[in-house]
Amino acid sequence: MKALATTRKLRGGYYTPQPIAYFLAKWAIQSPTATVLEPSCGDGNILEAAIDVLLACGAPTMSIPSLVHGVEIDETEAHKAAERLMTHNTPMLSQIHIGDFFAYCQERLFHHSRFDAIIGNPPFIRYQHFQEAHRAIAFRLMEHAGLHPTRLTNAWVPFLVASTLLLNEHGGRIGMVIPAELMQVGYAAELRRFLTDYYSKITLLTFKKLVFADIQEEVLLFLGERNDNDHIGLRIVELDRLDDLAVYEHTDFSFSDIKSMDHSKEKWTQYYLNQDEIDLLRALRADKRVTIAYDVIDVDVGIVTGLNDFFVLTDQQAKEQSLTAYTQPIVTRSGHLPGIKFTPDVLLANMDKQVPSLLLRAPDVSFDELPELVRRYVVEGQEKGFHTGYKCRIRDRWYVVPSVWRPDAFLLRQVHNYPKLVLNQTNATCTDTIHRVRFVSALPDKMVVSAFINSLTFVFAEVMGRSYGGGVLELEPNEADALPMPLQNASAIDFEAIDSLVAQGNIEAALDLTDKALLVEGLGLSIPEARKLRGAWHKLRNRRINRKHHKPD
Repeated sequence: MKALATTRKLRGGYYTPQPIAYFLAKWAIQSPTATVLEPSCGDGNILEAAIDVLLACGAPTMSIPSLVHGVEIDETEAHKAAERLMTHNTPMLSQIHIGDFFAYCQERLFHHSRFDAIIGNPPFIRYQHFQEAHRAIAFRLMEHAGLHPTRLTNAWVPFLVASTLLLNEHGGRIGMVIPAELMQVGYAAELRRFLTDYYSKITLLTFKKLVFADIQEEVLLFLGERNDNDHIGLRIVELDRLDDLAVYEHTDFSFSDIKSMDHSKEKWTQYYLNQDEIDLLRALRADKRVTIAYDVIDVDVGIVTGLNDFFVLTDQQAKEQSLTAYTQPIVTRSGHLPGIKFTPDVLLANMDKQVPSLLLRAPDVSFDELPELVRRYVVEGQEKGFHTGYKCRIRDRWYVVPSVWRPDAFLLRQVHNYPKLVLNQTNATCTDTIHRVRFVSALPDKMVVSAFINSLTFVFAEVMGRSYGGGVLELEPNEADALPMPLQNASAIDFEAIDSLVAQGNIEAALDLTDKALLVEGLGLSIPEARKLRGAWHKLRNRRINRKHHKPD
């Protein structure tokens, strides 16, 4: 199993469920003479679907080898595909190119060869596992298309770009299984702009439930149509689960489907909302009375200890090792921050529960100069090999955690229900599961912290952050810094009341108070507009947290 996982990690390949393979083939292939390409064909299940669809459209059996083409870098997989397709009595091995897709694409482009339909499930390979020889050609193709690849570029990105370049510009269709990060991550903004410029119509077919049993990554079906005489736009169609593909009817675009788009600032996550909600968000983003978070807070990452099991202790462990004098309080999980203030009482309550709450602060001296009790603990760690971990071994002194400073506040990095800024009233720091925050304005700290709890900031957190398959929303420091924060009339908010409601888990009641003060009285929004913002947040938040695997019936 481990060997299989490693192979998959390097190849980036996960087999496409049959309902998706046949849906993509039926959608993309429009005639019995359509030429079809599968750029990463694996064992041939998508190619098989393409052949079945062509035959159903009336294509003669003997024409199939000239119409259907596949590329596969793994020779074993390519032969599996060829054997699989022999059931159609078609000599397909000659039409399955064994080798690198990007070199294949480069050759086809040189000869001005295009396809009517391109369907597939590109590999998900991170930069560090993307073979340099293949990556070099892939990045050249992206640059040819006017894009600027970076070390964040995953292999699926140039697969989608190169496939786009190979598509017939007159009525060509592409159907791809793509990670939902296309919609969410900042570094895909250039790709999003390229795709909307290139395709006359884009449909993003998404699922509320995860469709790949082996991975937590959310995927979508990217359906692109090329027609130089017709530029319509983008729409999102959301299905509940994979089974719904069998009854889904792909209709042509209607005016109400299409969302007006702004690729300079927006991720596609926003397009799950209706146009009225999008327009309200855009108006508020442009409102000069709305503060951007970086004007009042500076968000930085938490501490990377290198090995929490060694460096972060419970109160009992610290006492047993007689190390309490060499520790600093630390927060390691968002669940340890119940309200919007972290007080000595909350810290003591965590310690009483034996929550790991104490960071080892070994003096920054040579091993021989360490206090005896610390030296003994360090030796125990070395005997267990803790000093050989990457983060530890690259330090001058492996037992000294760097960049340990006390933040003014904490900001949740990984969010389940809602984001939260928490005032730090202790000398605690935090691990990198939580962001460290400094206040950078003259505004009262409590005012800023309580004002962070509002429907406008919450919905923008969903739009600007990235959600994962398991339902977690992650905010990176640059995304958190860019969040809109309404501060007009923030002085009217009762900090202690908001802290009490949040600590009780009553976020809706807290929002009732802050939305009234900030959005209605501060910005002058109508009550229906404030409710619309709350509803938009509910819509995006609920979609994220309710997403989980569904096993087909």
